[in-house]
Amino acid sequence: MSLSLKIAVRYLFSKKSHTAINAISWVAVCGVAVSAMAMVCVLSVYNGFNLLITSLYTDIDPQIEITPVLGKTLDTESPAVDSLRLIDGVAAVVPVVSDNALAVGQGGQIPVTVKGVPDFYASVSGIGNTLLDGCLAFEDTLVSYTVLGVGVANAIKVGGGFSSPVELYAPRRMARVNMLNPSSSFNKTEVFCSGVFSVSQPEYDDKFVFVPIREARRLFDYTTEATSIELRLSDGADTESVKKQAAALLGDGFSVKDIFEQQAEAFSMMKIEKWITFAILAFVMMIAAFNIVGSVSMLIIDKRPNVKTLYSLGADYPLISRIFLVEGFLVSAAGTVAGVVAGLLLSAVQEHFGLLTMGDSFIVEAYPVKVVWSDVAAVTAVVLAIGFAAAWYPVRYLTRRRLKEWSLSNQ
Repeated sequence: MSLSLKIAVRYLFSKKSHTAINAISWVAVCGVAVSAMAMVCVLSVYNGFNLLITSLYTDIDPQIEITPVLGKTLDTESPAVDSLRLIDGVAAVVPVVSDNALAVGQGGQIPVTVKGVPDFYASVSGIGNTLLDGCLAFEDTLVSYTVLGVGVANAIKVGGGFSSPVELYAPRRMARVNMLNPSSSFNKTEVFCSGVFSVSQPEYDDKFVFVPIREARRLFDYTTEATSIELRLSDGADTESVKKQAAALLGDGFSVKDIFEQQAEAFSMMKIEKWITFAILAFVMMIAAFNIVGSVSMLIIDKRPNVKTLYSLGADYPLISRIFLVEGFLVSAAGTVAGVVAGLLLSAVQEHFGLLTMGDSFIVEAYPVKVVWSDVAAVTAVVLAIGFAAAWYPVRYLTRRRLKEWSLSNQ
């Protein structure tokens, strides 16, 4: 242990001439601790919400989506698409036909996004986890079924198991509009509602309609084409590795995106909000750090006789400065450790017991929490840096001033 650290530790725990100095030191420690605890807890809640939103998107969006760079469709029978099944980690290759249409029910009509999927789609996707009403079925030997978003179902007054069909209309892709008989310019198909889903995201709940892929192809005048290919991965598969292999197999004519790239805008916004909140809390920490300035300043004044003695014994300016700088850093470190530990404990309690609830109207009952250790490291580094800066200023100013006065008095 260095001399400056020994003296700093002794000053930290020794009795001061004024009890107010002890009080200021404890206030400084508590201010740093509360700020660090708030940072850890808030960032953990943001991570929890990010994980929650990711799980909601994963139920509908594919883990990897492949779309053509040019044009709207791709050939599902091409050798390149067939080779995707050979990639290690790919559990299913799902052709999808998606386009806009008009849904008409017994209670109204609404523009929708029709998503045509194969009959095995239910076994490779998480859409079954989102059902609010009915069951997950797309076709049987007699009729075809649709699964509607809850917003669409409410708009056209249709629910799971209703006997009246849902009519879907789309313009004929290869035909001109007949002004004398406009209805002849549209394709029409009828499907019965088997279920209603909800992921609490308006872009899905208010727009999406799932139908069998053969119905979608008939509605949009396709044969073997698809508008995209979805890759569903096996458990434990490395998404980034599969994505790179798929891009290498398909070449530059295809866009290969993981779920974060598919929802880049939403995830970018969440990340921006998280770090803006972190910056605001760091500013609050800077305000709390003024307590460290006061604590170190008062300690320098209180220990003036001791410092004068050290100076007379031959201690130079750097040694005396380090003593009080280490003293201020110890105050900051004590608050940081206490705050980070308290934040981790509160996050663990919330994660396991859900003490802080959100109400019945939300997706989950309690605030979701996930501790990310890189965030904890960032909080620790920022708080320690602010604490060090808060200790450095009074040390630099006051010790230099006092030493100059003592050096003049000794001449």
